[in-house]
Amino acid sequence: MDDSTTDADKESYARTLREKRAEKNEFFATHRQSPIPPEHRDTFDSLDYFDPDMEYRAEADVTRFSEPETVELDTSDGRSVRYSRLFEFSFELRGQTQTLAGYRQQPEDAIFVPFRDKTTGQQTYTDGRYIELETEQDLTDGDSIEIDFNLAYSPFCAYSETFACPLPPEENWLDIIVPAGEKSPPL
Repeated sequence: MDDSTTDADKESYARTLREKRAEKNEFFATHRQSPIPPEHRDTFDSLDYFDPDMEYRAEADVTRFSEPETVELDTSDGRSVRYSRLFEFSFELRGQTQTLAGYRQQPEDAIFVPFRDKTTGQQTYTDGRYIELETEQDLTDGDSIEIDFNLAYSPFCAYSETFACPLPPEENWLDIIVPAGEKSPPL
C-alpha cells in the first residue's frame, strides 16, 4: 500500500467494497443462478468476510510467458480442466515476496488466479479461493497490476456439490496468512 494513502481513501475504499459485497449477497439470496441451494436461500443472510484492509492490495510485477504452457487443473469433482498458464505475478505481501500464476481458458477471459494460503480450510474455504484480474489492455512482460486480496472469493462448489471448480495448483499455495476477502461459506 502507498504510504500517501489517507484515512479518507481507506474509508472510501471500504465503503465501495461493502457496496459490492451487499450486491453479491443480494445475488446469492435471490437470483435463480445463485450457488446457494434453493432450500437454503430463505435463511441465507450474508456471506462472511474479513474486514476491508488496504494492506492486502499488492502491486505485482508481471511476467508474461512467451510460450504459454497448457496445464490441467484438478477440479473438485475429480476431473480436470485445461487452462493456459500465461502469467506470473511477483509482489510483496506481509513483508515477503510472493508469486502467483495467472491462467486463462480463452484470450478474452479475465485472468484467473486460484490460490490457497494459511487460512485455507480454517477461516476460508477448504479448497482455496479465487481472484479474477480484469485489464484494460493485454498485459506484457514488465507491466504491473494490482492484486486485491479483499476481492478473493470462494468458488461456487463451496456452496453446492452441483458445481465443479478448479483447485489451486501447488504453485499458487502461499505460505502466509491472507486474512482478506471471503471467509468460509455460511452453509
